[in-house]
Amino acid sequence: MSSEKVNSKANDDDALEPLKISCKTTDCASGLHYFKQTKQMREGNILPKCENCDADLVQWEEVWERDPNDIENTFKSLKYEFIRHHYWHKEFDEKAVNYALRKGKIELINTVEKRIRASVKAPVDAFDGRRTKWEGNPIHYGQHATATCCRKCIERWHNVPRDEELTEKQVKYFTHLVIMFLEERFPNLPDGKTKVPVNRKSNGSKNKTTQNDH
Repeated sequence: MSSEKVNSKANDDDALEPLKISCKTTDCASGLHYFKQTKQMREGNILPKCENCDADLVQWEEVWERDPNDIENTFKSLKYEFIRHHYWHKEFDEKAVNYALRKGKIELINTVEKRIRASVKAPVDAFDGRRTKWEGNPIHYGQHATATCCRKCIERWHNVPRDEELTEKQVKYFTHLVIMFLEERFPNLPDGKTKVPVNRKSNGSKNKTTQNDH
């Protein structure tokens, strides 16, 4: 099966044009925001709202329940934020597609929990925000789309303090979020591995960018 057949099924009308963005990018006129929450807001039990326009679109108490049976509501809420919406619709780069093909659906899904444990299970440290690349791996796309890419995003979106280690229940929940993203974005990925020729050019330095603006 070719990479074109397993690439993103995003609606072309919803997809965003390629552009430089950060976690704080907004396009409020298009309904895409950055929901800011400072330490003072958390201590005062003030819920996140858009830094630019004060939009209050997310039912945070429901999202913070982290209920696996309420995944659709959580996904809908995440898409109100520019960076999450972008990764929900962004076309996968070639390296990420090939990674998925080489793994196959079963192994790719089985890799998600290991990735969550390695990248965000521990409390925040100096490397937080630098462990999840912007491209090159579909799991990274899923982490950015579901706000499980770093402890700062997890704290803001999922109400888990950044200075605490994730519990096993939390690890399973975040793993479930990313798996659901992958199943939606790769609906035709074969269960087993697919041989894909190595494109050394696509493995170059252009995919080494890391996130550092949370």
